[in-house]
Amino acid sequence: MFIPIMAEAQARPQSTRPSRERLNHSPAASSKQDTCTYHLVRVSRNRKTGPIPVTTTSANSCPPSCSFKGNGCYAESGPLAIHWRSVSEKRRGHGFGELLQEISTLRRHALWRHNQAGDLAPSSPGVIDAGLLNRLAMANRGRRGFTYTHYPPTPQNQAAILNANRLGFTVNLSAETLVQADAYADLGIAPVVVVLPQGITKPTRTPAGRQVIVCPASTGNSDCLNCGICQQRDRAAIVGFPAHGAGAQRVQTIFLEGRLS
Repeated sequence: MFIPIMAEAQARPQSTRPSRERLNHSPAASSKQDTCTYHLVRVSRNRKTGPIPVTTTSANSCPPSCSFKGNGCYAESGPLAIHWRSVSEKRRGHGFGELLQEISTLRRHALWRHNQAGDLAPSSPGVIDAGLLNRLAMANRGRRGFTYTHYPPTPQNQAAILNANRLGFTVNLSAETLVQADAYADLGIAPVVVVLPQGITKPTRTPAGRQVIVCPASTGNSDCLNCGICQQRDRAAIVGFPAHGAGAQRVQTIFLEGRLS
């Protein structure tokens, strides 16, 4: 999944957590065991997010269809790669139940970012685990969580994403080209983000005429804490993230090839 962010190796969050009995009232999870690992830091030191809670999910959460997987994904290089590898190898982080406990103890109305690296938990390759996503959305109630997904919007995945957004947990559909961004926006189930070529700083439009604004954190004009546009589920604008990092050229190539196809 392509979203611009860097990470730090933060200490595991602490705090008084709600009882397991309370969490067990959440909707039932998938019948399959979740094999993902999750790490949450309550106060990020990243300049792009600002000091908000941020999570990382192990690499086995990423859908096999993502064009950036092993091909320019920003999280596969740099400081974030070291942290992500530790989470993916289960040397750092915890299971889904503990993640829910941590999310449910965030302060009311808190803005938080799920998955600076990684994606939503799958029930099988390419299929979002709707039960786990539903439970995450329920733990988020009263808070302002948001994330992005590169899972293909199949009918089954669309239903899971739409349900999460209706429950107040914002799941953005991540497009790889402007044409794909239009197709995702036409679905009407979730807000949309898209990658852009390197160095783009000014708004642009999709082939269908939809406005694409450049992420303010990418241009250094703001951060997630003071912007919060990606958490706005009913926004009309598509948010664009210029390609960056060691794989930026490959990401840009995918964008340009899609524009010309």
